[in-house]
Amino acid sequence: MTNVLQRADRPAPAARAAGAGPAGRLARTPARRPWRQRLVPYVFVAVPVGLLLLFTYWPVLNMFWYSVTDWDGLDKTKNFVGLDNYAAALTEPDNLRVFYVSLYYFAAALVQMALALYFATVLSFKVRFRNMWKGILFFPYLINGVAVGMIFLNFVKPDGGLDTVLTALGLEGAIRQWTGDPALVNVTLASVSVWRYMGLNFVMFLGAIQSIPREMYEAAELDGANRWHELWLIILPSIRPIVGLQLILAISGALSVFEVPYVMTAGGNGSETFVIRTVWTAFSRNMVGLASAMAVVLLVAVLLVTWVQRRLVPERQVDIA
Repeated sequence: MTNVLQRADRPAPAARAAGAGPAGRLARTPARRPWRQRLVPYVFVAVPVGLLLLFTYWPVLNMFWYSVTDWDGLDKTKNFVGLDNYAAALTEPDNLRVFYVSLYYFAAALVQMALALYFATVLSFKVRFRNMWKGILFFPYLINGVAVGMIFLNFVKPDGGLDTVLTALGLEGAIRQWTGDPALVNVTLASVSVWRYMGLNFVMFLGAIQSIPREMYEAAELDGANRWHELWLIILPSIRPIVGLQLILAISGALSVFEVPYVMTAGGNGSETFVIRTVWTAFSRNMVGLASAMAVVLLVAVLLVTWVQRRLVPERQVDIA
C-alpha cells in the first residue's frame, strides 16, 4: 500500500517532461544575462558613434555657426553678421561663375554613365577574359585622386605622353595646350574624371544587371528579342533605382570636384571649381565665415537637387506576390 501511495505522489513522466519540476521552469524562463554582458554591444557601438559625432556632425554644426560670423580663422572673437555671408556667396560674380565650370563635369558624368552602362551590359554576358576586363575598368577608381592628377599632369603637358602619341600617329596638327588653353582646360580635366570614376559606375551597374533573373532573358529570346530590346525593355527598367542614384552622384560630384583640377591647374585658366574657390576664400583671403557660407550653399544645393530628382523620378514600388 505504501508503494502505491509513493507512486501516486510522484509526478507522471509526461508532467515531468512538460516542465513540472525546477528544470522545466528553467527551460520556460530564459536565463537573464548579467548587466555587464548586455552593456558590451553598446560599448562597442559608442566608439564609432562618438567618433562620427566628434569629427562629422560637430564640425558641421560649427560650420553653420561660422557662416553667420565674420571669423577669419585666427581671431578668438567672432562677430555675428547674420546672412551677409550668404548674400555675398550668392551675388559675387566670381562665385557664380564657378558653377558654369561644373557643367563640364556634369556632361562628363553623363558620358561616364553611358560608357559604364555599355561595358556593364557587355560584360554581363559571356565574354572572353571577362574578369580581366572588369579589373581593368575598376582599377582607376582605386588610385588616389592626387596620384591621378600627377599622372595626367605629366601625360598632357607639352611634349608629354599625349603629344608623343599624337606625333607617332602623324597627328601633330591635333596637339594643343591641353591645360593652358582656357577653351580646352575644362574638357581635359573632365575627361580625366571620366577615366577615374567610370569604374565605380561600372561596378554599380554590373551588380544591378547581374541581379536580374536569367529567366527574363530566356523569355525575351523566345519572343524574338535581340540585345537592344533586352537593354531597353529588361535592363534599364530593372536598374532604374541605380540610374537614379547615379544621377544624384553625378550632380553632387560635378558641384564638389576638387582633387584633379586643384593638382593639375590649381584652378587656373578658368578651371576653378566651387570647392577650390571655397578653399581659396578660407585660407588665402582668410574669410572663413564667407567660406563656411559657401559650403552651406553647396550642401543645400546638393540636398535640393536630390529632393527634386526624387520627386521627378520616384522609386517604383515592387509588389511581391
